[in-house]
Amino acid sequence: MNRLAHESSPYLRQHASNPVDWYAWGETAFAAARERDVPLLLSIGYSTCHWCHVMAHESFEDAEVAAYMNANFVNIKLDREERPDIDGVYMSAVQAMTGAGGWPMTVFALPSGEPFYAGTYFPPRDMQGMPSFRRVLGSVVKAWQSDRGKLLGNAAALTAHVREAAQVVSEPSPLPADFLEQGLDGLRRSFDARHGGFGRAPKFPAPTTLMFLLTQPGGRQMALATLTMMGRGGLYDQLGGGFHRYSVDEKWLVPHFEKMLYDNAQLARTLLAAYQVSQDADVLRLARETLGYLEREMLSAEGGFYSAQDADQQGIEGQFFVWTPGELDELLGEDAELVKAFYGVTPEGNFADPHHPEFGRRSVLSVIQEPQVLAAELGVDEAEFKLKLEHARQALFQARTQRPLPGTDDKVLTSWNGLALAAFADAARITGEAHYLEIARRNAAFVSDRLRDPDGGLLHTFGGGQARVRGLTEDQALYGLGLVALYQAGGDLKHLYWARELWQRCVADHWDEDAGLFYSAGGPAETLIARQAQAFDSAVLSDNAAAALLGLWMSRYFSDDSEGERLARRTVQTFQAQMLAAPSGFGGLWQVATFLSAPHTEIALLGTLEERAPLEAELRRHFLPFTTLAFAETGGGLDVLESRGGAGVAYVCINRACDLPTSDVSTFRTQLERLEHQDV
Repeated sequence: MNRLAHESSPYLRQHASNPVDWYAWGETAFAAARERDVPLLLSIGYSTCHWCHVMAHESFEDAEVAAYMNANFVNIKLDREERPDIDGVYMSAVQAMTGAGGWPMTVFALPSGEPFYAGTYFPPRDMQGMPSFRRVLGSVVKAWQSDRGKLLGNAAALTAHVREAAQVVSEPSPLPADFLEQGLDGLRRSFDARHGGFGRAPKFPAPTTLMFLLTQPGGRQMALATLTMMGRGGLYDQLGGGFHRYSVDEKWLVPHFEKMLYDNAQLARTLLAAYQVSQDADVLRLARETLGYLEREMLSAEGGFYSAQDADQQGIEGQFFVWTPGELDELLGEDAELVKAFYGVTPEGNFADPHHPEFGRRSVLSVIQEPQVLAAELGVDEAEFKLKLEHARQALFQARTQRPLPGTDDKVLTSWNGLALAAFADAARITGEAHYLEIARRNAAFVSDRLRDPDGGLLHTFGGGQARVRGLTEDQALYGLGLVALYQAGGDLKHLYWARELWQRCVADHWDEDAGLFYSAGGPAETLIARQAQAFDSAVLSDNAAAALLGLWMSRYFSDDSEGERLARRTVQTFQAQMLAAPSGFGGLWQVATFLSAPHTEIALLGTLEERAPLEAELRRHFLPFTTLAFAETGGGLDVLESRGGAGVAYVCINRACDLPTSDVSTFRTQLERLEHQDV
């Protein structure tokens, strides 16, 4: 066992038995490199990364390769999810050198951390257009020993490039009147009208962009069509609920099988919003099943949500999720033919792991046709067919629990837990089901107890019984947004006040007034070779979008916080050129721009839970993404509740002009319908 055995990251512990003498990131490794006068080899990945596992098996478990690495490098293994700030810096170097990025990331650097060569996956043997890992190692060692000046020059040039790329040069200017329409037009141009989604394969879910589209009457059909097609495809786990990471094809059929907390939390919330827009029961089903998956497989006993589940089982990609016709015949008997037709299970299959041809071709389950259409084609009763499908689904789900289970990365990341908190809080508010609210409250209690920093912020990660890594912008902002959603669902003011504390931490530690943006790391954080600001939504709502949205909510709830709206507007102005150049990459900031353009709408419901119940039931039916919501038994504590009272009374206001308070559900419905046209 090497020194990674005692790390809190499951990804690092996966490499504890490697013959490589791995170090964790830190001064100990840098000092060792300086003392030995050898370069750093930095390997970055994450626990559910398929190609990270492949490279580990091919190279890091090879005794001869490991011996060469140990003799000539100080080797550092880094979990990108624990340190996204470090990952972002070195990913910039990889992209500069190769024109692309990804994981595993392989970086060679000076003992001071400046990179001089970088790539991603390197195979064990030379392949077309790709040198072997051993060849790369040998070339670096040779250059270090005989041509170090060239490497020092490479390091200086690459570091300068990384620093320059991290600088955002923008002259703040007012947003054009048709700014939102320009963004919407850009998305229309890249929309796949046949299959949903944007661009070509591989396709990613892009929940932040879908949420923006739901706020635009002219974009809703694109969002709804995409969510429907994703839910029919193999990207969605048809048996257990939840979404895989991305689709390798344009039809959402064959996924990369890892499941991430951030995808499922964001998509569940997007589906809930889509249900409010469409009142489509099937959309709500997808949301419920996704939340059910998170509760069943990703929720710890303490209330924190785990990070991810692996794509591989026993080294075979997707083994847990795919089927053969024979397996269905054995499990389902005479119903097998119906189920095979419904889910597209064929002898030819649609998936194979190229590294394990002995596993054969198998089928990822997807919905080929709607049940009523297929029932008519097969000449069977629709109700009976649906009943058979449900029984078959349960039987297949139970059968696969006997297979080797996907590995779960059980570290708890504060930022991603904020996404899950928001999803469960929204589920409670939109469905009225207390069970979802209880999960959300438990999560807030867990994070408060385990991840709160003594100076008021949040730490980044919890694992092995300890919290560590100073919180980043994403932690304060995304968890703050989750707390806003929790307040809107449960009405406990302590959650809203906690969100304001996190917003204040975002501003104090991360805002740069000269640049007009939020940096990812701040405060007394360690010094890296560059300081980055994230505005592009990679897979998660970006730091700048999350912070700007949180600031807007704070300015709406607290009249003494005028900075929130100002900083949000400045942030969009800073990145407006990038947003127009690549609209699908900035869904979060497009949401901010929409919020900024929306009128100040607010709803206060006064009275006991029982007295408010009819009004809350009506409110659930309406999509009001930028409306300030407040619920209380008595007035006070917030501007929106000040000098207000009543037993089961609704107050509806637009730009601080209020309708007469009402207890009548029909009158309230009319007010909400008018508000819906104002809010988006």
